[in-house]
Amino acid sequence: MQKIYIFTGKGGVGKSSIAAAHALKSAQDGKRTLLMSTDMAHNLGDIFERKLGKEAENVLPNLDIYEIDPEYVMRNEFSFIMEYLDKLLSGKGRTEMGRGGQEETERNDIMASVTEGGSLQEMGMLPGMEELFSLLKIAEIYRSERYDRLIVDCAPTGETMSLLKFPELLSWYMEKLFPIGKVGVKVLAPVSKAVFRVEMPNRNAMNDIEKMYLKLSELQELLKDRDTTCVRIVTTPEKMVVEETKRNYMYMNLYNFNVDGIYINRILPQEIGNDFFYQWLAIQRDYITQIKECFGALPIYEIPWYDEELKGERAVRRIVEDVLERADVFASGAITEREKFIQTENGYQLEVFLPYASKEDIDLYQSATDLIIKTDNFKRNIPLPNILRSYMVEGARFEEEKLRIHFMQDETA
Repeated sequence: MQKIYIFTGKGGVGKSSIAAAHALKSAQDGKRTLLMSTDMAHNLGDIFERKLGKEAENVLPNLDIYEIDPEYVMRNEFSFIMEYLDKLLSGKGRTEMGRGGQEETERNDIMASVTEGGSLQEMGMLPGMEELFSLLKIAEIYRSERYDRLIVDCAPTGETMSLLKFPELLSWYMEKLFPIGKVGVKVLAPVSKAVFRVEMPNRNAMNDIEKMYLKLSELQELLKDRDTTCVRIVTTPEKMVVEETKRNYMYMNLYNFNVDGIYINRILPQEIGNDFFYQWLAIQRDYITQIKECFGALPIYEIPWYDEELKGERAVRRIVEDVLERADVFASGAITEREKFIQTENGYQLEVFLPYASKEDIDLYQSATDLIIKTDNFKRNIPLPNILRSYMVEGARFEEEKLRIHFMQDETA
């Protein structure tokens, strides 16, 4: 069975080297392995001391490496969307006016000066596009069945959360808008062109959007399939990193991802024999203890701080020999429960696991079709089953790291 392993954590904790070590171990085990990076600041090529191109490249038996270029993916696999956006943003999508259109001409001149008459490629990626097309590429590679294991080196925590929650967020909007999208385009296209001087997407672009929507739905199922995808968090024994690791774990559970491993990286050797490091050794011991207490239900792996830069196959293989060969690091399972709806005597109850959340930071809203949970800077829309559309939130409790939300029949419905 194919598996996806996603490595995330605060910037600078060593995610790439640990992901690379897992890829070496997997290839060594005889599994067809792809090590891929979704971080725009790619460094897999630096680790393996190879100059990588736009496609996956073989570096060792059973091991390919791929640094995703989302703009390349977008232009080669969703060309009609790109053509439409290029036309729209460069001003070519606005038709010329006849006489008396001075105000419109001025607006077009302003837009032309903003875009410099250039294309979307010259302007750079639109917000959110990098996450979207990186994820779509992961799903495509998974469906190709070319590899037994996909090992994904992600960007730091915040960008990883943006990456992983993107399919659910965009699918939610597209479910609301797409059913009327094609009809709207047919109705509005002539009006838009005549009145606003803006071209609506053509049929090919709409087909690309529909194709992308279907892929997003598949992708959402894939990322949340606990038999297929797991998330591993890399940390170091320092206060700020440990606190971010707790928040990262909470956010992953909020969005229902399966976290099944914690990696404590850069642990100083106890026998270092240098007065300068005595205080650091004590600090690290305290935070290692705290990590083990906080994440006791998860497998925890301890990785030493090496006496050399982890660059090149030989250096990365040290992690394999010192840590990974002593454990079944590719055994994954559902460690925490998924969100679940439970029928009660008076209605229904929804349980959401939110480890390390603070009661004061949790907000709850209900719309006609969704329940919205917000904690800190993150928000999730949970679609309500049809049976609960006539129910209202009656109350909620946060206890034992679980948010329990109670629904009762709306008598006015």
